Amino acid sequence: MALASRLYDKSSRLADSLAMLPETLTTKYEQLKAILSSYRRVIIAFSGGLDSSFLLFAAVQVLGKENTMAAIGASESLARSEYELARKFAGELGLPEDRIIKIETKELEDPGYVQNSPDRCFFCKSELFQRLTELAERSRHEVVCDGANASDIGDHRPGMKAAKEKKVKSPLLEAGLTKEEIRQLAKSFGLTVWDKPQSACLASRIPYGSQVTKDKLKQIEQAEEFLRSLGFRQLRVRHHDTVARIELPLEDMQKVLSNGTGDRIVERFREIGFFFTTIDLGGFKSGSMNVMLKGENHD
Repeated sequence: MALASRLYDKSSRLADSLAMLPETLTTKYEQLKAILSSYRRVIIAFSGGLDSSFLLFAAVQVLGKENTMAAIGASESLARSEYELARKFAGELGLPEDRIIKIETKELEDPGYVQNSPDRCFFCKSELFQRLTELAERSRHEVVCDGANASDIGDHRPGMKAAKEKKVKSPLLEAGLTKEEIRQLAKSFGLTVWDKPQSACLASRIPYGSQVTKDKLKQIEQAEEFLRSLGFRQLRVRHHDTVARIELPLEDMQKVLSNGTGDRIVERFREIGFFFTTIDLGGFKSGSMNVMLKGENHD
C-alpha cells in the first residue's frame, strides 16, 4: 500500500508539473511519450548531458527501468568527471547497476578519427552506435536511441549521419523538441541536470586538421577541471599546441583578472604543458571550431 501511495504521489507531481507548462510544450512531451511507447525495450546512448539525460528520464517514465538501459560510451575523449556524473544521474532515476552499461570505445585506434577532419564525429559515433546495436541484439532491446534534438538541425553534425546509417532513433528530434524546451521540461520535472552547461567530447577542443592524441585530451581535461575548481561552470579550453585558448561567458571574464586568478591559471596551465594561455574575447560559444568550416561544403 505504501508503494502504491508513493507511485501515485510521483505521478501526481509529474502531472502538476506538466499543467504549468505552455500547451505547445506539453503537446511535444506527449508526442515524445507516444514515440517511446511504440517501443518495448530501449537502449539510450547516454552521455550524461542534458539531452540524453532527459531522454533517459522520459524512457524510464514511459517504459519502466526494467525496459530501459543507459549505455555510456567511455574513452579518453570523455572526461572522467562526466562519466561519474552520468552514472550518478542514471542511478538517481532508479536504474540498477546492471542497467547502466559502460561501453569502452577505441576511437583513438581509428585513423579517420585521429586525423581530425571536420567529419571526426562520424567515426566516433559509428563505432559507438555499432557497439550499441550489437548490444541491443544480444540483450533483446528493440532500438537504440540518442539525444539528438531539433536544435541540432542546420549545425554541422556528422554524428547524425552515423546515427542514420546505424538506424539509431532520435525521439527528441522526432517530437520537435529544441534544446531550450528540453531544459524547460527538465527544470519543471526537477531534474538535477536542468541547468547543466552544454558539453561535448574533449576532442572538440582541438582544431580540425590537428591530430587527436591521448596526451592532448588529457591536457584539455586537466585544464578544464582546474577552471571548474575555481568556480567557472560554462567553459572550453581550446588546444592550439603550446597555446591554450580559454572560452568563457563574457560576464565571467572579469573574474579571471581579479584576486590573482589569472596568475593561478597561467601557472597551472604551464604545469599541464601549455606555454601560453589566452582568453578569447569573443566569449564562450559551443561548437566555435565550426567557424573554420564557413563557406565550405560538408555533409
